[in-house]
Amino acid sequence: SELIRGFLLSGMPCPSSCPPGLLALMAPGLALMATFSLPSQAGDRRALPVEKPPSVKGRTLILLDVNTKSPVRIISENFLSLQLDPSIIHDGWLDFLSSRRLVTLARGLAPAFLRFAGKRTDFLQFHNVKNPAKSRGGPGPDYYLKNYEDDIVRSDIALDKQKGCKIAQHPDIMLELQREKAAQMHLVLLKEQFSNTYSNLTLTARSLDKLYNFADCSGLHLIFALNALRRNPNNSWNSSNALSLLKYSASKKYNISWELGNEPNNYRTLIGRSVNGSQLGKDYIQLRSLLQLIRTYSRANLYGPNIGRPRKNVIALLEGFMKVAGSTVDAVTWQHYYIDGRVAKVTDFLKTRLLDTLSDQIRKIQKVVNTYTPGKKIWLEGVGATSAGGMNNLSDSYAAGFLWLNTLGLLASQGIDVVVRHSFLDHGHNHLVDQNFNPLPDYWLSLLYKRLIGPKVLAIHVAGLQRKPRPGRVIRDKLRIYAHCTSYHNHNYVRGSITLYIINLHRSRKKIKLAGTLRDKIVHQYLLQPYGKDGLHSKSVQLNGQPLAMVDDGTLPELKPRPLRAGRTLVIPPLTMSFYVVKNVNALACRYR
Repeated sequence: SELIRGFLLSGMPCPSSCPPGLLALMAPGLALMATFSLPSQAGDRRALPVEKPPSVKGRTLILLDVNTKSPVRIISENFLSLQLDPSIIHDGWLDFLSSRRLVTLARGLAPAFLRFAGKRTDFLQFHNVKNPAKSRGGPGPDYYLKNYEDDIVRSDIALDKQKGCKIAQHPDIMLELQREKAAQMHLVLLKEQFSNTYSNLTLTARSLDKLYNFADCSGLHLIFALNALRRNPNNSWNSSNALSLLKYSASKKYNISWELGNEPNNYRTLIGRSVNGSQLGKDYIQLRSLLQLIRTYSRANLYGPNIGRPRKNVIALLEGFMKVAGSTVDAVTWQHYYIDGRVAKVTDFLKTRLLDTLSDQIRKIQKVVNTYTPGKKIWLEGVGATSAGGMNNLSDSYAAGFLWLNTLGLLASQGIDVVVRHSFLDHGHNHLVDQNFNPLPDYWLSLLYKRLIGPKVLAIHVAGLQRKPRPGRVIRDKLRIYAHCTSYHNHNYVRGSITLYIINLHRSRKKIKLAGTLRDKIVHQYLLQPYGKDGLHSKSVQLNGQPLAMVDDGTLPELKPRPLRAGRTLVIPPLTMSFYVVKNVNALACRYR
């Protein structure tokens, strides 16, 4: 057919009698990402020629096929994971992690890691005390209302009486008082962040119990980052406080993995003294030795060094670390924020140039890791749309989802094993859940990802029409397409099904025709769009035209697909994100775990 003829590269002619199955055999070069002219993509960037039959005259029709024989990458079952910032101790939200609603929301994203780390990691001190009222810090004695303190204590006593998973039902007035406290503390936390000067935080034994209870009840595996800035006079790590925390956790038989420090490349600005990569590597070896002395953690996983953006000095730190401790850690970690949250605009989230900045970072990290420990797993930790806590109505809006979904697709296609989202709940605006415990757009996007996307990444091939670039100008593609095997945990689909997820940054709709192995299959559509009059700024979303909201504190809504008839062209609305499950493909790559 004329459409199949357009799917073949010039120089590989196909007669008009080509059988449909020939497409899968002759499609040249499988791309991991559907970017027609993305600068990072190697090879010929010329548009693939497609003739215009009369029925599609004046339209852009994109042909899409997937290699179903074998995956190009296999990522962790916990690929999409979560982070909580230690600031929740300061603003009081840690006391509310036992909320049934929060546990329900977190459980929806399991299985996953829960990383407890952030800017205040290296100012965290552990104290093995149980009395919460006497050990809690805050903005001053005049602020706290007696009934608020008493309610916290009564809640703790009630939790202590529960066996197994401990769930609390907090009265509305208690939550209202907490929100007032958090609003005041938010100003304090922002001042610390902008001045890069942080006060010490105390983590009590009871607070650690609450943190672990939340992770355990939600089906998340806790990763705890220890304070690396407790230093001896010779600049080696002082492990005394960490040892106290390790011993307490072991006495409770808590199943925890560990890290040491957060963004060590910034230590000079924090304390006026730097820790080089070699010394940091020695500190990690010291921590590994401590873990091996404690039976509960003798085989615990250790991750690091959680560096910042890989600029020249950061790469030097990573190289020094890998030389000394590359074999000591179970995965190498770094973090990335796309935009300075103080100057972000909604149009920033639509820039393909911004979406592409992560590719260069991945290559830099992989080059160093593969030089010293080939094959070592790499994680992106602490990723968010914006730094500096984010911006209201931007980093917590529908628009931020373009960056988030593209991050997931790009990292998976490049073989990054885990990505940790900052944050599940915190004082800023990069979170998945707001302070009324309502899920934000990126939460629903993450939930869809968890429900539909499996760990096996598939290669795709696209062909379509594209306008000619002006001389000297590179066209960055605004249509991003990724493919995975459908999640094995989703019992609505048989093994062998495939899920596509698509980002359309164009201001016009795009049409996609499934070809080859995907041709004439029934497709289930999950189209996520903003809900309400705020458009891209909206904090609410709709799935296939129906608003998404929790049914009650213990129940997430059913994510209902829209079935499309076999062979129907996919129509992707402008400025949207969508998932498409291609049923009963019987893909060889997807039949077995």
